[in-house]
Parts: sequence; C-alpha cells; structure tokens
Amino acid sequence: MNGERDLEKRLQQKGLNAPRLNPDHIDSCIKDAKYHVFPGTTLTVCCLTLKNGFTVTGESAAASPENFNEEVGREIAYKNARDKVWQLEGYLLRERLSSS
Repeated sequence: MNGERDLEKRLQQKGLNAPRLNPDHIDSCIKDAKYHVFPGTTLTVCCLTLKNGFTVTGESAAASPENFNEEVGREIAYKNARDKVWQLEGYLLRERLSSS
C-alpha cells in the first residue's frame, strides 16, 4: 500500500485533482476484516466488511505447503480483497460523475 500512497503523492504534485479515489478513501470504506485458513490447506480467505454492510473476499494459497506462512497469506488475501473495494468504489464514483 506504500506504492498507492506514493502514486497519490505524484498525482497531487502533477496537479491531477479531478475527482478520483485515494488510499485513505478505500481504507475508510473498510469496517472489519476476518480471516480463515482452511484446515489441511494453504488457502487463506479474507472477508472484508464494508461500512454499508457489503462484504468482499480475497484469497491466497501457497503452491508449495512448505512455503505457507499464515501472516503472509493474510496480507495477500487482504490485498486481493481490498483491490475489489477499489473496483466497487471506482464504479460508484464513475456512476456519480456520469449523472452530474
């Protein structure tokens, strides 16, 4: 997510200030995160609950069980779920802009 914040800084420096999403907005949409690792697998699922009650999921799985690390799995699953929030919020912003 540091890459997102660096990109946001660059956009601001270039004066690109038309309506857009930013990392802080995406973070503000997320109310809760829950994780589940399926027993006997490397599959980690992150379920994000958004402020409006909608949920999105992200997944991660290690190809080699020897490489499985629950903390890393959670980070990847969270990122994948959060990427879906970007898509949903992007759609909502575009919808608002198109009806202006």
